[in-house]
Amino acid sequence: MKGLTRASCLAAAALSLIASRADAAIIDWQAELQRCRELRASVAPLLQAGEGISAVGRSNRSVRRCIWIQRMAVRKKIPGAEAW
Repeated sequence: MKGLTRASCLAAAALSLIASRADAAIIDWQAELQRCRELRASVAPLLQAGEGISAVGRSNRSVRRCIWIQRMAVRKKIPGAEAW
């Protein structure tokens, strides 16, 4: 009987972990697209002037995330999405 209780506890823990990851995968597309537009607006003039991305004070991670968000939004046909 104790083995069954442990198994059910493990199953419940696994289900809650899966559910929390599913909730984390939901993206607020409009908020992300707006953040990426702001990032592009602040970085583009400096990059055109010949400054590197590190000099602009932005991490490569945020730029890569914005590129990924833009690609996925275009693929999913989210309103307001445009290719970089």
